[in-house]
Formats: sequence, structure tokens, C-alpha cells
Amino acid sequence: MNRRAIPFLAIAAAIPCAHAAVPEPQGIGSGLRAPAGEQPEFVLKAEGVQVYACQPRTDDPKAFEWAFVGPQATLRENGKVVGRHAAGPIWESTNDKSSVKGSARSGQDAGAGNIPWLLLAGTPSQGSGKFAGVTSILRVATKGGVEPAGGGCNASKSGKEERVPYTADYYFYKRK
Repeated sequence: MNRRAIPFLAIAAAIPCAHAAVPEPQGIGSGLRAPAGEQPEFVLKAEGVQVYACQPRTDDPKAFEWAFVGPQATLRENGKVVGRHAAGPIWESTNDKSSVKGSARSGQDAGAGNIPWLLLAGTPSQGSGKFAGVTSILRVATKGGVEPAGGGCNASKSGKEERVPYTADYYFYKRK
């Protein structure tokens, strides 16, 4: 190796690597833009189910409908399992146990058979970890997950659950 290259390599190794910017997803409407001053920090791919329960309608107890219970999904980053997504909704790291809870701000239609894209406000758990400082969550690229098709929810199925497969990409935003 060239002796002149050795000092350069030592200096380059001592400089911390800059965080690679995560670009915002394509095709989101203005209503799904995170508030000013926030930027996407990381993206997790979800694969799992959306759970629905057959229950009496609140406006007519003799009629029944599918009611959303919550998601149950595995979260992956670069193909590796890094967490889970569950009712709340919450996203939790399997590595550091940090988590973030979301509350819906706005939505955008994702086409027939797909749950909508959503922008959610994020409330992280205490402490440090992957989800510390998350301020917004954007769900996009959804496939599947809509309530069971063809009805089938009636008095004989009251209390029964249906699990509908879905996938989505979740972008997690933090303040700049």
C-alpha cells in the first residue's frame, strides 16, 4: 500500500459517516406531508394481518358489521426483522424495546382492496432507541388489509375474528 494513502485512510476512518438521507415516498398527496421541520429518518416494511371482528352495529344492534381491531405485523429493515406493529397502533423495536404510538392525522385512498395510506402523529416511549424522537409516521405502498369481502358478518359469527393479509411501508419522521 502507498505510504501516502495511510494517513488519508486514518483521517477518513476517524470522520463519522453522515446519515444517509431517506427520500420521501413518491405519490403522496399534500395532506400526507409531515409537518415542516420533520424529515424521514428510516423506513420499515410491514408484513402481517389487519384483524377485524364481527360485532353488532351501534346504530342497529340487530345488524352486524366488521369492526377493525388492529394490525399484527412483523417489521423489517433491509430484510432483517427489527420489530413488530400491533394495536394501539404501536411500533416496537425487538432490539432495544423502544416504541412509538400513532394517532391518525390524515389519509389517502390506496385503491380497491388496499387499506388507505395514512399520516400519523407519533408519540415515542420514554428512553432512547430506534423510535426515540419519532414525531410522525407515514404508511404507504399498502397492499391488502381491507375488511373481509362479501359480508359474512351476521349474528352466527358475532365475536368471530378475520385476519386479512397486508403489507405496507412505514416512514418514520423526526425533527431536523
